[in-house]
Amino acid sequence: MRKFLRKTLEKLNKMDRNQIAAILLQVSKEIDLLEMVLQSMTDGLVVTDKEHRILLLNRAAERMLPLAAEDVQERLLWEAVTDRDVARFLKGKLEEQERVSEKEFSFDADQLDQMRTLSLSILPLVRDGSIQGNLIHIENVTEKRSTEARLRRAESLASLTTLAAGVAHEIKNPLGSIDIHLQLIQKRTQGKERIGGKDLRQYLAVIREEVDRLNQIVVDFLFAVKPMDTRLEDGSINQVVKELLDFMRFELEQAGVKLESDLDSSLPPLRMDCRYMKQAILNLVKNAVSAMPEGGTLRIDTERHGDTVRVRVSDTGTGIPEEIIGKIFEPYFTTKQFGTGLGLTIVFKIVRAHMGDIAVTSRMGEGTTFTISLPIPQKEKRLIDYREPAGAGSPPGEGREW
Repeated sequence: MRKFLRKTLEKLNKMDRNQIAAILLQVSKEIDLLEMVLQSMTDGLVVTDKEHRILLLNRAAERMLPLAAEDVQERLLWEAVTDRDVARFLKGKLEEQERVSEKEFSFDADQLDQMRTLSLSILPLVRDGSIQGNLIHIENVTEKRSTEARLRRAESLASLTTLAAGVAHEIKNPLGSIDIHLQLIQKRTQGKERIGGKDLRQYLAVIREEVDRLNQIVVDFLFAVKPMDTRLEDGSINQVVKELLDFMRFELEQAGVKLESDLDSSLPPLRMDCRYMKQAILNLVKNAVSAMPEGGTLRIDTERHGDTVRVRVSDTGTGIPEEIIGKIFEPYFTTKQFGTGLGLTIVFKIVRAHMGDIAVTSRMGEGTTFTISLPIPQKEKRLIDYREPAGAGSPPGEGREW
């Protein structure tokens, strides 16, 4: 449309009144169509100029944003908003020319006894290489967040049920063993002959072993259900891996496992709790060793991939059957004869607490690879006017983020 209008203006002196009237009619229809689309949107849109004064806003924005009762056209956006927190946020971000994605605010809905949650995003309006204003996108995410909360509660209840069933099953065996050995001791002490010291030590050793097993079950269970008290600090994932491998080196040699590693020395620091991250990788290493009863090769790599750092733990073990690979992170799911079945559940929880992700690939008889992806902390993003000498190479008319 803009190109059409420019060409029309160039030929305006050569047009008669009927031609001009026809063009104005066409432009009016285009404007009406755009207005209809804008006002029919369920999401709110606010457009401001370079001075952050309101140029236009649709009905959805008027309904969702807490705006002053009087006319808000050409007012500074943060002065037109009556909610103090939202106004302060908009003022700070617009004046600093910061791009914002989905910042959420909750406040009382008008004349309703309930909370409303809005998601605000700020985008630059760019023309011919310079910022001409801002577009503020507003989405009412109240129902979405409510649904997510209900799903989380349902998932938590289902997980708790699974955990409780798993704990009951795991506790049953050591309790049974303790009961049997206590009965043996009781039977021997009630007889005429005295129980020998050797037998007593043997029975007590079994009881002690089973008590330790019960304690480990409880410790793992509490770790799985309690919120993690992570203390995120800048740290080197390579250093975590090196310390862990030094700690495990003798055990790996005893198991006949050859160790290989390739750690990218150019990795940036990550925000992480080194204690928990070491625990996660340790659990993966122990799983790998268990999968290679006859020995094999354990390989740990680190690398940068876009905005993430990847830690890859690979083994040449027995592999994981395809039919169960989707269940391995579930609580108390295990194919081992011993163990609580919480090892990979704990790994998953630690990785998620670091806003990361974990994936697994496996082939029967060839081995398994676990890949942990951790986000790289992003520097503050600011919008830069293209007419400033802020670095060449950007395509004309596009924004650059720093």
